[in-house]
Amino acid sequence: MLKIAVPNKGSLADAAAQMLQEAGYRQRRSAKDLVVLDADNGVELFYLRPRDIAIYVGEGTLDVGITGRDLLLDSGASATEVMPLGFAASTFRYAAPTGTMSDTADLAGARIATSYPGIVERDLTARGIDATVVRLDGAVESSVRLGVADAIADVVETGSTLRQADLEVFGDPILASEAVLVTHARGDEPAEGFDVFKRRLDGVIAARNYVMVEYDIPSDLVDRAVELTPGMDSPTISPLRLEGWVEVRSMVPRDAAQKIMDGLYDLGARGILVTDILACRV
Repeated sequence: MLKIAVPNKGSLADAAAQMLQEAGYRQRRSAKDLVVLDADNGVELFYLRPRDIAIYVGEGTLDVGITGRDLLLDSGASATEVMPLGFAASTFRYAAPTGTMSDTADLAGARIATSYPGIVERDLTARGIDATVVRLDGAVESSVRLGVADAIADVVETGSTLRQADLEVFGDPILASEAVLVTHARGDEPAEGFDVFKRRLDGVIAARNYVMVEYDIPSDLVDRAVELTPGMDSPTISPLRLEGWVEVRSMVPRDAAQKIMDGLYDLGARGILVTDILACRV
């Protein structure tokens, strides 16, 4: 039975639950449910604080988990990132009162408030900056106004919260974060069921990022058409009853689908259809 750690709340929780549902796994019926047994799929889901997931997985109590890259790195746990999951993207940056700092070198001797001391301390060491890290559990944007810190380091999505606190980001980003799949860092064989679980998540990501395009085209234009729709490995080409024509089916990037359809039409393709992919294995 594969033991999976799942975020129980916060920005990661809903998106993680949606991904697992699309992958065919049972979900909890109530936010009070802490454990869900999905015997049909050979998994057990444990709903935990996102900040704790890397620790449980790293020590081997649980086999795999979904958490943020920032939380993984800040934890110092013996867990390793397997793959990014394509949601909950954010950037970790320094910020200070408007007009007071313009470069990370300005942090020398400053007090920096953050909920991610592990990440900040490693970044400061790498930059050769001597500063004091003040650990706070939340609402770090208020720390400067309250006199606790001179600058902050925090996750930035839109920046609106910082602007409300009269803070502005400066310097290079510390970290680009998103949801990731993690497992323990030991060198032994993966837990039973891990390969199937990862394959399902790969399929969800592919289904979200690709669509299926189908079109009819004269045989003598196939090579040029396939340049537009090469597929993930190779397109499927089938002869039509109409002599000299074939049907082509191929997976194409979702965000380029309309442009590809325009190119195919200009080339001479007709009957061009684009459909969603509900699930796949790649």
